[in-house]
Amino acid sequence: MASPEPLPVNQQGPESIREEQQLLAGPRNRVEEFTRAVRIFFEYVRGLRALHFVGPCVTVFGSARFPEGHHYYELARALGSSLASQGFTVMTGGGPGIMEAANRGAKEAGGASVGCNIDLPMEQHANPYVDFYVQFHYFFLRKVMLVKYSYAFVVLPGGFGTMDELFEALTLVQTQKILNFPVILMGVEYWQPIIDTVSRTFLREGTVDQIDIDRIFMTDSPEQAAAIVREAALRQFGLRYGPRPRRRRWLFE
Repeated sequence: MASPEPLPVNQQGPESIREEQQLLAGPRNRVEEFTRAVRIFFEYVRGLRALHFVGPCVTVFGSARFPEGHHYYELARALGSSLASQGFTVMTGGGPGIMEAANRGAKEAGGASVGCNIDLPMEQHANPYVDFYVQFHYFFLRKVMLVKYSYAFVVLPGGFGTMDELFEALTLVQTQKILNFPVILMGVEYWQPIIDTVSRTFLREGTVDQIDIDRIFMTDSPEQAAAIVREAALRQFGLRYGPRPRRRRWLFE
């Protein structure tokens, strides 16, 4: 059977979006595939170097669509402040909405605030409240970085992207790819019907165990969320307050 033609790529979108479309558009020319693999490698290394010294992070997920003044925006802002007061760096996807609010709260509290940004139709510029951000072409690399440097995940209301991030985090914990990570849902009214459905349907069909459900914390209190994170970081991960690693000149850091 002959090899299929590559899937079409939108030629009108930003270059980074077209690049990822080509990555996922089936078999391409071998030289093109190798060149892209090299670009992926260097983007990964760039992310590692940029984020190595950010300190212990907590990643906050949530929709880019909530404006300033919205209840969930202000909840994320208070969360960012509470996390910063406990000494954590607040890491987000770097965009607007919930991400902006969490970064803003951290910055207003005098804490560290970083973003992992990517070009998307509604989310193309880093918000003004990050101390610095890393720009990614590839969605999957961005997600790796948001997980790799985090001691906990806090998930506020969002859409498909937020659901993807939530269930990927839960899957990584379930399969022990990451260990003992708190997964905290904020916005109880929003999340309760979803968790009820998961508990009722998934448990009934045996696709998850009760322990998987028990790993999820729900709260509307930024202070309680920060306390859960701090307890996990100190007890489960052995994190201690102290000086951060020094940069090495010979590594051009």
